[in-house]
Amino acid sequence: MKISVNGEMREYSENSSVSDVVADLGLNGKRIAVELNKEILPFDQYNSKKLQADDRLEIVQAIGGGQDDFFTIAGKQYHSRLLVGTGKYKDLEETRLAIEASGAEIVTVAIRRTNIGQNADEPNLLDVISPDKYTILPNTAGCFTADDAVRTCRLSRELLGGHKLVKLEVLADQKTLFPDVAETYVAAELLVKDGFDVMVYTNDDPIAAKRLEDIGCVAVMPLAAPIGSGLGIRNPHNILTIVENANVPILVDAGVGTASDAAIAMELGCDGVLMNTAIAAAKNPVLMASAMKKGIEAGREAFLAGRMPRKRFASASSPIDGMFL
Repeated sequence: MKISVNGEMREYSENSSVSDVVADLGLNGKRIAVELNKEILPFDQYNSKKLQADDRLEIVQAIGGGQDDFFTIAGKQYHSRLLVGTGKYKDLEETRLAIEASGAEIVTVAIRRTNIGQNADEPNLLDVISPDKYTILPNTAGCFTADDAVRTCRLSRELLGGHKLVKLEVLADQKTLFPDVAETYVAAELLVKDGFDVMVYTNDDPIAAKRLEDIGCVAVMPLAAPIGSGLGIRNPHNILTIVENANVPILVDAGVGTASDAAIAMELGCDGVLMNTAIAAAKNPVLMASAMKKGIEAGREAFLAGRMPRKRFASASSPIDGMFL
């Protein structure tokens, strides 16, 4: 049976108790409070209280101030700032393992006949990345007109049962895969009017980013470098300007090659990074996914800590007063 635990649907066997869930989450012996279907459940009832399908559990604990670091997209909070794609892996098992190692909560999928819409006897991508565990982010990758992008988003909404969150990209040409910003404006306006929550891929252009925010996009995703290039952030000054002037989440999208690139994006103050090729094209995708997770976390902590100012000349780490000279 499925129950909701802190907003996430999880599978448990029939006759499972609240204490079974607590143990499964590794919370035995820890000071927690439990709410079952909006009613506080006393500690001495955890063992005896049997769960039923569709029950809703909220389990909370106290944490130190500032440790609950999250960002919000379309009203939902996310703790992982690494978003990942599902293309270019050798098989679905590698896809599954890499996504798990990344710790991502948002996973992009391309809406194409060759991706989700597979033959009935073949494994289905959504069996690997269940919508019960991940936020599925349909992607208009491969669209070169606003009309095609809008049609793709509407099909994804039908496919995923009314799903409104989409990643919009409208490409200009096959060689560079740079965004066609004019067509992106058109598509964004149509999708926002149609009730979609639009996360939008664009150039590292502060003017374009601000206009897309003004149109109503819930997140703006400037490129670091051309899609799949692995060149890293080519224009950090523009990314910084976009971040400083934004009132919606800014996530670097495209061009990241390794963990240090992801860390730089986070040190600039970005809310997250979306990547696919950097992980899938690595010699060991699962290990690279783990490295990217750590790079994102390190970059975010460095941003929150506030780096030391750059100086032209040396500054001694230890005072020189009192030295024997």
